[in-house]
Amino acid sequence: MKRYLLQRIGFMLITLFIIVTATFFLMQLLPGTPFTNPEKLTDSQLVILNAKYGLDQPVAIQYIKYIGNLLQGDLGYSFQYEGRTVTSMISDRIGPSAFIGLQALVIGAIIGLVLGIVSALRHNSILDYGSVTLAVLGMSIPSFVFAALLQYYVGVKLEWLPVALWEGYSSTLLPSIALSVTVTATVARFIRSEMLEVIGQDYIITARAKGLKEQQVIVKHVIRNALIPVVTMLGPLAVSIMTGTLVIEKIFAVPGLGEQFTLSILVLDYSVIMGITIFYSALFIFVVFVVDIIYSFLDPRINYKGESA
Repeated sequence: MKRYLLQRIGFMLITLFIIVTATFFLMQLLPGTPFTNPEKLTDSQLVILNAKYGLDQPVAIQYIKYIGNLLQGDLGYSFQYEGRTVTSMISDRIGPSAFIGLQALVIGAIIGLVLGIVSALRHNSILDYGSVTLAVLGMSIPSFVFAALLQYYVGVKLEWLPVALWEGYSSTLLPSIALSVTVTATVARFIRSEMLEVIGQDYIITARAKGLKEQQVIVKHVIRNALIPVVTMLGPLAVSIMTGTLVIEKIFAVPGLGEQFTLSILVLDYSVIMGITIFYSALFIFVVFVVDIIYSFLDPRINYKGESA
């Protein structure tokens, strides 16, 4: 176990280092600088700013300095907001993004589980076809389309919920529902296919042959075993929701990390773009690691080396 954990942590650090390096040099390929604004800055002012933030130095020197500061936990300062550290900007913005993301995950997981279970238990029925159709639509149509429809019908026509802005809990519902559509579709399809596979297993046939009630077979054997693989999917799905809120946060005017990331790209705020990218990458890698550990405990066929026993 200890060797496995150390090995996984080593791979995590290597992966993060590759992401940091690739992101840094991709930033250098973007045209312009954060201070490209000929209407407001003179050439002398631009030279002073570039010197202040080290943008007049060779790229290799900038890279070495950035890695050195990163190893000390320093993500640097924003070029757009003078005196603001990237760390403080992330901590200020992560709250709204995490809230609507986790709420979307809960809504999507619950509805998806219900749809998937009903679809599997009523295989080849109208309920099954309807559930599969909804799942395909949910995975095919982008979440921003659902966001626009929700704003128009629920916000404007029915006036049940705020159309946009961050003004209390009611403002979190529409963006969460828009984000949850993809989760619902993914979970429903996954649990349906897992249950159909489990239902055909020999031990299910044996359980029925022993005279167990159908309800016991479904709850204790089919659903329980079908849910185990879902654990591996929910972790990365949670992070992908948080990283996928860029457009949704813009549509609903949510003051989250996604909106800050979009604004930083528009003004080429390198340090903020790098900081948010590293934050999300580290979060994703960590969640995958935790999910793998949990999965190895839930399924005895998986050993600590990540291989089937």
